Amino acid sequence: MAEKKYVLAIDQGTTSSRTILFDHTGHSVASGQLEHEQIFPHAGWVEHNAVEIWDNVRQTVGIALSQAQSNHHEVVAVGITNQRETTIIWDRTTGEPVYNAIVWQDTRSQDIVDRLAADGGPDKFRPIVGETLSTYASLTKIMWILENVPGVRERAERGELAFGNPDSWLIWNMTGGVDGGLHITDVTNASRTMLMDLQTLQWREDICEIAGIPMSLLPEIKSSSEVYGYGRESGLLPGVPIAGDLGDQQAATFGQACFQPGMAKNTYGTGCFMLMNTGENAQMSENGLITTVCYKIGDQPTKYALEGSIAVTGSLIQWLRDNLEIVATSPDVESLAASVDDNGGVYFVPAFSGLFAPHWRGDARGAIVGMTRYNTKAHIARAALEATAFQTREVLDAMEADSGVQLEELRVDGGMTANNLLMQFQADILDTEVVLPVVAETTALGAAYAAGIAVGFWDGEQDVTNNWAEAKRWSPNMDADERDRQLRQWKKAVTKTLDWVDEDVTL
Repeated sequence: MAEKKYVLAIDQGTTSSRTILFDHTGHSVASGQLEHEQIFPHAGWVEHNAVEIWDNVRQTVGIALSQAQSNHHEVVAVGITNQRETTIIWDRTTGEPVYNAIVWQDTRSQDIVDRLAADGGPDKFRPIVGETLSTYASLTKIMWILENVPGVRERAERGELAFGNPDSWLIWNMTGGVDGGLHITDVTNASRTMLMDLQTLQWREDICEIAGIPMSLLPEIKSSSEVYGYGRESGLLPGVPIAGDLGDQQAATFGQACFQPGMAKNTYGTGCFMLMNTGENAQMSENGLITTVCYKIGDQPTKYALEGSIAVTGSLIQWLRDNLEIVATSPDVESLAASVDDNGGVYFVPAFSGLFAPHWRGDARGAIVGMTRYNTKAHIARAALEATAFQTREVLDAMEADSGVQLEELRVDGGMTANNLLMQFQADILDTEVVLPVVAETTALGAAYAAGIAVGFWDGEQDVTNNWAEAKRWSPNMDADERDRQLRQWKKAVTKTLDWVDEDVTL
């Protein structure tokens, strides 16, 4: 029998699925990655094919194991991390989804949000679930499928269907699917549905009743780190414990070793997500942030976080590449933006899916403002990069106001951290140190740590802290007056995006 020496992490993200093998030092040994189709049936609608995602995950596991010249006998445990809120409903008997996965960015359910908010306001559930009603959470996406896909409500009420985010979908398939697959999720993913009580960590029957969601649809809620079950021959990785499950942003927080209250990380991916650990205190935000479960290790106390979610950051660069064709590849944005000294007075507010934290304005839409004939595509590219940093500053301001903690440094990860121009501007506009770890795949790494801790491969959070190491640091060097001027202009630009969607304009 081969020596057990790796933890395998599956990172099911918004644009792709990755599998990474990690050794005991927390370093990546091998990986496989495949993109999946982004489906846009209408303006504001974003979907994925859940079957394609499952097929891709299986392939990426094979790619990673092959690259490492390894097999499942050398894998001690599997950790899952996933795009949160994305909603899948499938048939328990056939394993077939009843509709495409509705992605977290999707805004089609705004009328359902408005309907729920009509009685009690948009914060009616916030003291229980930690967030304001919006199209972001799974709640209204589930309702949309039940109300709009023929026959689904009746099948759901008969107990024939299962709901889950991509973590639940993958675990169900990996543990047997129609042949006894486990229908579970963890507390971090459950906390992003708007259906779980943050204190009891249980589904709220009263909210489900208001929403018309049968309780039989919902998975069993588990901790983020325990042995849930084992891979099956009919699924993936036969006999290997599946032992870690966290939503992607919580997994990145775990992988960044943000274990002490007041520590924070920001992940730069399709969107941007900043989380600050608040310890065992589920602190309700007064400044537009989400209160969420950060992680829960087995029977240990639940740890909470404040989160600022930004919908469009990396996807804005993809938009410049694919829709406007300003650049041929995403990395080209940095050199184009660096070809000019500043943004030339241009500000780009990418409210493609409305504005998320701290504004929560579903009626907002994207705007490029401040343009003159002097401006070129280089100024637009620079403004697009700077938009990520400005939005992050708004979230940090809200986080510091809520927590009373002034951040000493921000730990960063995600694909956009390769952009040195952006990271320096981020440090400048935050007036805070920005730090990148040696192992940048912190989302997958966090899921691996959770799984490895559950089976004793790592002893606990201290091993994670010991493995974390700094790779690069950006220090602020912008003049304070210039920072204030730029922030003032940005805030003015944001006001130009508001109140765009009304009765006559619904895009």
